[in-house]
Amino acid sequence: MIHQITKHQINKFPFTILFFSIALALTCSPFMPTDAQRDEATVAANWTFDDETANDISGNGINGQIVGQPISVEGIYNKALEFDGVDDGIKIPDSPLINTGGPYSNRTVSALFNCRDISKDEKQVIFQEGGATRGLCLYVHKGEVFGGGWNRAQYNWDGAWISKKIKSDRWHHVAVVLRDTVDKVEEDKFEMWLDGKLVGKESGGQLFAHTNDGSIGYTFQKTVYHDGVEDLSNVGWFEGIIDDVIVYNSAFDDADFAKIAQPLSVEPEGKSTTTWGYLKRDRLE
Repeated sequence: MIHQITKHQINKFPFTILFFSIALALTCSPFMPTDAQRDEATVAANWTFDDETANDISGNGINGQIVGQPISVEGIYNKALEFDGVDDGIKIPDSPLINTGGPYSNRTVSALFNCRDISKDEKQVIFQEGGATRGLCLYVHKGEVFGGGWNRAQYNWDGAWISKKIKSDRWHHVAVVLRDTVDKVEEDKFEMWLDGKLVGKESGGQLFAHTNDGSIGYTFQKTVYHDGVEDLSNVGWFEGIIDDVIVYNSAFDDADFAKIAQPLSVEPEGKSTTTWGYLKRDRLE
């Protein structure tokens, strides 16, 4: 049986074709973000805090040891840990994937955080690995978030620190990156990213083995800040919430950071836990 096509149906065809043409163009657009550099084969550790512990979900077993009594709260991606700024933190054990191996030519360290009071004179450490000779760090100080890196032994990289102003009681995503480094200081090898955008680049080089233990929410042993102060154990306590800390031995790019930071562009008021759960699921797929 042959169906007759009415004049009304014929007039609808151009609009249907136009709709699908636009959808196809958007899908194939070169401006759509894609995962270009995030290689799961290079993951060192991933602390999500979703199970109210500091266990590493990467499969590498770099489980953190909780210090004090951080509280499990709602984060950007399901659960997060809230630190009191006094004696709450997480001690990270040694691992050849993070600090006792190397040299590390590519590295990405990133975290979501919400600092209660960014104006404090004291440094508030989000993440740090290494000590006075070699290392990386993320911390808040006097209204800014800083990312630092240094290797003061093998080839005398005195270090680089990049900073950006942030706001109290506001979620941010911060990351530092070592990109295609070698055993000498070269331009534009050390990067800092904030809320999915590149903040700046500085000279940098490979990160060699560093045996001082790492930590989240405080400095367990030594670290180096932008003002050159090297503190000893149990300082730099962070006050606020930290969510999803990751360490990869690859260099993320803009598409990777845009995907991680995507929920920050959505106003959290009125968003249910289920909604944030969907965002996390989409991020990992």
